[in-house]
Amino acid sequence: MSQLLRVQNFLLSADGFGSGEGQSLEHPFGHANPADLGAWAFATASWPNRTDGGGTRGLDDYFTRDYARNIGAEIMGRNKFGPQRGPWENLDWQGWWGDTPPFHTPVFVLTHHLRPSFTLADTTFHFIDATPAEALQQAKAAAAGKDVRLGGGVNVVKQFLEADLVDTMHVSVAPVELGRGERLWTSHDELLDRFHLERVPSASGVTHLIFWRR
Repeated sequence: MSQLLRVQNFLLSADGFGSGEGQSLEHPFGHANPADLGAWAFATASWPNRTDGGGTRGLDDYFTRDYARNIGAEIMGRNKFGPQRGPWENLDWQGWWGDTPPFHTPVFVLTHHLRPSFTLADTTFHFIDATPAEALQQAKAAAAGKDVRLGGGVNVVKQFLEADLVDTMHVSVAPVELGRGERLWTSHDELLDRFHLERVPSASGVTHLIFWRR
């Protein structure tokens, strides 16, 4: 079976934005409230950061369980790793993810400003200056036969879609509008020439969009 490049649990507003303006260390989603986009996932029993035994089951929990299924590596953009721009000013800062990041795989961070790899718990971050195709080649080699997750942010997902490298994509659309920020699309219809689409509404209020290649 061939390795897939999968977008998993990508949070989006009803008007197509994956994050707001003004990203900073204190506000990773800019002016957007992460709970407005991701409350459905945070509430599930399988949310990776859950520390208690509670949480919801059902459709939303299926998607949070699927997040890690058969994933052997992740690709993300620098803006998902942290808010810094330009040359790295502080190599001691190791991302938003704490001492135990939720990835549990090698992670390839796309950036024009390289820095040494480092490991936190069972996650090793590699910083590469590469095209989407080159990054995917490296990630697939590290994934040891498993799939590769494309983690975002918006600009990175758009680059890989434009390069026609994405095999499957799950996007959760929350019933809120951001008005400005990083926009993935004006309409998901833009992708229907290359992808099948199934829309699955959830009792939590979000609509899950599932894309797979035609």
